[in-house]
Amino acid sequence: MSEMSFEQMLDESFKTIRNGEVVEGTVIDVKPDEIILNIGYKSDGIITRNEYTNEPNVDLTTAISVGDTMEAKVLKVNDGEGQVMLTYKRLAAEKGNKRLEEAFNTQEVLTAKVVQVLEGGLSVVIDEARIFIPASLVSDTYEKDLGKYKDQEIEFVITEFNPRRRRIIGDRKQLLLAKKAELQKALFERIHVGDVLEGTVKNVTDFGAFIDLGGADGLLHISEMSWGRVENPRKVFKVGEVARVFIKDINDKKIALSMKFEDENPWKDAASKYAVGNVVSGVVARMTDFGAFVELAPGVDALLHVSQISKEHVEKPADVLNIGQEIEAKIVDFNEEEKKISLSIKALLNMEAAESASEEEENVEE
Repeated sequence: MSEMSFEQMLDESFKTIRNGEVVEGTVIDVKPDEIILNIGYKSDGIITRNEYTNEPNVDLTTAISVGDTMEAKVLKVNDGEGQVMLTYKRLAAEKGNKRLEEAFNTQEVLTAKVVQVLEGGLSVVIDEARIFIPASLVSDTYEKDLGKYKDQEIEFVITEFNPRRRRIIGDRKQLLLAKKAELQKALFERIHVGDVLEGTVKNVTDFGAFIDLGGADGLLHISEMSWGRVENPRKVFKVGEVARVFIKDINDKKIALSMKFEDENPWKDAASKYAVGNVVSGVVARMTDFGAFVELAPGVDALLHVSQISKEHVEKPADVLNIGQEIEAKIVDFNEEEKKISLSIKALLNMEAAESASEEEENVEE
């Protein structure tokens, strides 16, 4: 039996490795784009940046330190230069796929950071395994701009797992819907008609505002925003601001809200303030062919009929009055039940004329 050469004995002292085998090694050098491992083989193992992570332009010296122990998978035993090419990310992805398969089977809620915003959805990574969350499954409402999710950590469940086709689908929407259902149930269990709540303005339309009450939205109709007249809800409310409201009605899952608090009701003491014979001032709010409506206070309008505007004949209110003009008139009719008040400038002028004539008579007698 012939004696082995020194090189043969040296080779025999090292373990043998094969492509696809998982090896463990110690980091003996790190460069920005390369990791060198001592894997107990006659040649060192090399992990390039591309085989370490899917993240672009990562400086490996900030992620790995000399002396660290790592597991990797053999890509090539000899890369042509006598070095062993290894991959860390593919081994991590395989482990990640096993992790995701378990999560898919148990419907476990996972948390991961959004690493990429795509045209059709979001991409997240768990242990180097990529999950795609379609735009339709990102939120329970339409999201025009998915860019806000970049680098955010989000929760989701795996709804489709097919790594062979590279199809691993995540769903965030069902978690949001489930949470909303819980909040909605809790909200309806505690609220009652008449309750005063604070909510956040979620959306403003021409007919009202939707207020998020923390589990369900309530509608604050334009007619319930104020005791006074509201022409445009968008001039009164801004999305995101807090509004104090009370529950006017609950019909199944629909909540009607109001801001017309009774203690602020301008008709509360109207009987004395607007009694027949009182002289009041107000602002012309709007006009028709038959008269002008004068705002005496927010929520209290009175009719000044065209025949009561002047002692002279007036064809149309707009001929002598302007919107926003302040006028003084006498109350000639008050109907609290129907919330109707009638005014007369003519009666006020007649009253002033009578008082003036009375004063003149008194002066003559003296």
